[in-house]
Order: sequence, then C-alpha cells, then structure tokens
Amino acid sequence: MNEDYILQMKGINKSFGGVQVLYDLDFSMHAGEVRALAGENGAGKSTLMKILGGIYDCDSGEVLIDGEKTSIGSVEDAQKRGVSIIHQEIVLVQDMTVGENIFLGREFKTRMGFIDYQKIYREAAEILGRIGLESLRPDTIVRELSISQQQMVEIAKALSTNSRILVMDEPTSSLTDREVEFLFEQIKTLSRKGVSIIYISHKMEEINQIADSITIMRDGHHILTTSIRDISYEQIIQNMVGHKIEDYYPDYKVRLGKEILRVEHLTTEKVEDISFSLAEGEILGITGLMGAGRTELAKAVFGLDEILSGSLYIDGKKCTIKSPGEAIRKKIALVPEDRKENGLFLENSISFNMTVTVMDEFIKGISVDAKKEKQILEEYISQLEIKMAGTEQLAVELSGGNQQKIVISKWLASNPKILILDEPTRGVDVGAKSDIYHLICKIAETGVAIILISSELPEVMNMSSRIGVMCEGKLVRFFEPDKEEVTQEQIMHYATGGYEHETYNG
Repeated sequence: MNEDYILQMKGINKSFGGVQVLYDLDFSMHAGEVRALAGENGAGKSTLMKILGGIYDCDSGEVLIDGEKTSIGSVEDAQKRGVSIIHQEIVLVQDMTVGENIFLGREFKTRMGFIDYQKIYREAAEILGRIGLESLRPDTIVRELSISQQQMVEIAKALSTNSRILVMDEPTSSLTDREVEFLFEQIKTLSRKGVSIIYISHKMEEINQIADSITIMRDGHHILTTSIRDISYEQIIQNMVGHKIEDYYPDYKVRLGKEILRVEHLTTEKVEDISFSLAEGEILGITGLMGAGRTELAKAVFGLDEILSGSLYIDGKKCTIKSPGEAIRKKIALVPEDRKENGLFLENSISFNMTVTVMDEFIKGISVDAKKEKQILEEYISQLEIKMAGTEQLAVELSGGNQQKIVISKWLASNPKILILDEPTRGVDVGAKSDIYHLICKIAETGVAIILISSELPEVMNMSSRIGVMCEGKLVRFFEPDKEEVTQEQIMHYATGGYEHETYNG
C-alpha cells in the first residue's frame, strides 16, 4: 500500500465531565482496507468512531479525508464526506417501512414536493438486491422483521449513502451463521471497490477472518497498529488488557456430585425429543448454529416455553415446570442471552438489580433490613469483582462485562441448584470474558450444576466437561473432552447436519 490515506485522525483528545477518555490518539487507514478496531469495553473505540461519525466533537485534534482537513459537526456532515456508522444497537424506526428507513432524511420528492414513494421503494429494492436481499419487500414494516433482517437493513441504509468509510460496530451480534458468511462476502466486495471498513468486534475469529490490519486501543490510548498476519491471538489479548492473561480458561477439575436434573424426550414447538442428564458441579456445554434450538431448550427447562411432551426430573423426582416462578422455586436460574432486554433493569441501580430476586429476605412489609441488604451486596460485589462507582450507580452506565456480572449475581443470590447461562460472554471484552470463565468454575465448585449455551466453540470446548451439539431442534451428539480428543471440525460436522448422512470419522 502507498502512503496515501483516505482517513487520518491526528492527536484526538476527548473528555466528558472533566474525565479524559481519549489521549492524543492517531488513527489512519487506506482506501479499500479492512481495519479491525479492538480494545476492552471502555477503551475508547466507540468514542473515537462517534467523533468520526459526527456524533461527538473532539476537544482537540484534526480529521483529514483524502488528505484534506475537514470539520465533521454532525451525522449529516459525516455522510456528505462518505462516512457511515452501523451501530451495534438497532436504530431503525420500527413503525416505518424498510424503504422509508433506508432513505430517512434523504427522501425523494415529486415535482409537486410530495414524497416519491415509488422511487423510494424502487431504489431501496435495487440496494437490497445488491446485498442479496431480493426477497425482502421495501414496503415491509420494520417491526415485522427479525433482528437479523433489521441488521441487514441497517447495512443497506449505510450502503445507500455511497459510503467510502464504513464503520461496523459488532455487526454480527444478531446475525445467523449464514448471514455472517454473507456479510463477510459483502465486506470483501466493498473492499475491492475501495470502501474502507473499520470493523469493531470482540470475536477474534471474525477479526482473523475478515481484517487486513488491526488497531488496538487501551484506556483511551493507541497501543499499536499492525498487519493481522503479524500478530497472534495471545498478543492481541495481551495488548488489549496491558498484561499477559494467565490461565485465560481455568483448569477446572470436575468433581461430579449426584444427578440433579434429568430431561427425557422433551419436545416443544421448537425442540424435539431432547434427553440429557446433569450432575452437581458439572458444566454441560450446549452448542450449535444460530436457530438450532439452544435458547429454546433453556426456555423450556425454565418454564418460558410450553413442554408438549417429555419429562423433567429434579433430584430424582418428576416435576412439571410451567412458569419461571415454578422454575425459581425449584432452584433453577436462567441468565438470558439478551441481558439488556431480559436480564437487567437498565435504568435502576446496581443494588436493585443485584437483589431483585431476594428482596423478600430483607424487606418485610414496609420494613427494610438495610444490614441484610448490604451483606448480600458486599458478598457478590466482592465475589464477582464488579467494577463500579457505587451500588446506586445505574446499570446502564456499566461496561458489558460488569453488566453480565450483575445479572449472574442476581441469580446467584437466589441460591440456585441449576444455573443456565445463555451466551454469557456475548459482547464482553477479553479481560471480562476471562473473569466470567473463572467465576463459572468457582460456581461449579460449590456444587451448582451449570448448562453453558454458547456459539463460541473455543469457549464451549475449554469450559465444558461434556458438550452437547444441537441441529434443527435436536440434540444430535455428545462429546466428552476429558475422555476424547474433540475438534471444532467435529462439532461443526454435527452442527451442520452431518449426523443425518454419516458417522463422523475424523
């Protein structure tokens, strides 16, 4: 590559309320380059990109596009200069159509000054077709789409502005494996056309697959920029956290107790004929492609989805669980996949979130036992090493890793016998991931039986005493890493339906 940069950000400084979050930061990239932007939550990645996207002003520094200094004071300014951001959170207007969302604020008008819906839908159809979404009607109301379809509409919207610099913030968090594959093809196509892509992700396997280079930030500072070929996974993590993480995955020695849960031939509308057992102290990994039925299995055990046939046994006794309330009384806890939507009261305090499942222990009528409440909070804040300003801080203000720890602590306070963790490290940085892995093992050591649902194969393979693979609503194969060599290729063979045709022979 030559030294002609499409983008240069020089000496960027930014503070909020007297707290500096970016320190004299430089960031440059070439046309057609795919640059991974990595760092722990709070490293300053999003702040830097929001300055580029016109959402924030920098306190000092300059932005150059095609070598010319430019002022980006708004999102519209950024788009005029060819910069678009696809945010992690869906920001579409739910009650408007796909076409209206794609051209929101840039609507085509007729000669009479009215909105030209025919042209909007015609142009939207052309853009959707360009990214392989020919089957998606431009006049469909966004609310009727799945989350993954909405994410693809976000991408179509960004492409409609003829972006030359495209920022993708965790773009695959809501996509199926097939959609991820398709997205990567689109990224390669855009790159070949000279579009520069800044790709923010916590998923190292994605970064290795899609990026040409990587910039690592830590605590608001630029740490390094290098070719993705010249840095190892371990070096990326070390530079992100500032030190080498010893024992990233804990060496957990399983000490199985008695069987605590047995599921026999469980069938719901989403899963079919599921059978497995779970012992005290065991970490049972459940994996498979998105849509395989992993979350639906958890919902059935927790009483969220109706069980049409089959049986559950807890401590050897057959039981019926028709609601989460019954599951909680049976000492089952579920940390859901979407912590922000289903796991936290974001606008409430940390103390409220951590004690909401056990308030009856310290609230009697109108009397509050503050000493008991403080005891519960201190126990789990210490045990989980939660980083916060204080217990009255709002949950929404915490990093993803600390939010996840709050959700886990909420359920640990209920003293569960069975803990179901659905994608417990999704959207969590590498340092916090390691903390959560060690926490999971500590919980298992106390005799709690854990079901760990994850789409990250290294996570499942390193954390589980047994691995169950799901495909199309069925539990098709178990692996035991302690007793046999297990590879990602073997797991994917069964996850993609290979069990229907042959027995995997390595």
